[in-house]
Amino acid sequence: MKASLLIEENNRKRDLLTPENEKYYSDMMLYIRLQLTLSEQKSEEILMELLDHLLDGQNEGKTARDIFGNNPKAYADEIIKHLPNEDKRQISTFVLSTIMDLLSWVLMINGLGILIISQFKEIESEIYPVNVAILVGVILCIILFGIWYIFRLIKNSLFLEKSSDKKDMVKAGLFGAIGFMLILVVVKFIPNIGPAVHFPWWLSFSLGAIIWFVRFIYKKRVGGRE
Repeated sequence: MKASLLIEENNRKRDLLTPENEKYYSDMMLYIRLQLTLSEQKSEEILMELLDHLLDGQNEGKTARDIFGNNPKAYADEIIKHLPNEDKRQISTFVLSTIMDLLSWVLMINGLGILIISQFKEIESEIYPVNVAILVGVILCIILFGIWYIFRLIKNSLFLEKSSDKKDMVKAGLFGAIGFMLILVVVKFIPNIGPAVHFPWWLSFSLGAIIWFVRFIYKKRVGGRE
């Protein structure tokens, strides 16, 4: 069974767990899934085995702690040691796909923004490729660091009796605000570098739509972690 189908089945079966067992299992599940270097297929297979084992035990009146012990993190770490790493080609494809997703939305939003604003005032349709490359690089760095930071917040909130969700939300919000301010600083103060290129709104939107459509078709065919 493909990883995407295993995830759907996992979501369905988790509804059968008691609240206590669901909390215990979900923390282990998230902890394992957040190890992005591990094989997604093998991770989902072992998670399904654990869930089936837990459901069988629950039907016999056992709790997750009775079955897996009182230290779910240590149990999950032991499982992680025996899981293979994701194929490097899969990781490269995942990173490239994320970049394409970002680029497609930036281009489409940029095109629509120029079209709307041009109805009220005249806007130059020239861009500086070097400046755009720098801006895209900054955005990518912010996004990648943001993913790492949010994953870290999630990991730190697992296996706790009482997690501080509000504090985590505030921290994530502050990071988003700082990242947005950094992008505005780059846009505002970076000097124009190199030659300008004519880049009308329709070209920006069309390129973004094409990239998005290619990604959409690819995701439909491949599935999984994509």
